[in-house]
This record gives sequence, C-alpha cells and structure tokens, in this order.
Amino acid sequence: MAAGEAPIKQAVKWIDDQLRDNPAADRVKLVDDAARRFDLSPLDADFLFRHLAERAKTR
Repeated sequence: MAAGEAPIKQAVKWIDDQLRDNPAADRVKLVDDAARRFDLSPLDADFLFRHLAERAKTR
C-alpha cells in the first residue's frame, strides 16, 4: 500500500485481494475486518458494503 493513500482506497484494494484469494469469503466479515484494519468510519464501511453489492450486480 502506498504511503499517504486514502484508507478507503487501501480497504477496497485489500478486500479485492482477499476475494481474489478466496472468492467464497464472507463479504460482511471482510468489510468488518477492513473497517478495523484501516480505521474506517461507519460511513466508509457502508460505502464498502454498497461497493461490493454494486460489483456483484455487474458480474
């Protein structure tokens, strides 16, 4: 992760990496883990849930 990169971007990349390694991973747990790991606000976590839901619709 690049120094100074926004935590939400780091979280999105981290979740993408986790899903690439394990496509069956629990998305709720991943968002919760990312929120803790990257010290995200509840609003950021909500964005991650919506982001994952939108991506699931397009696949």
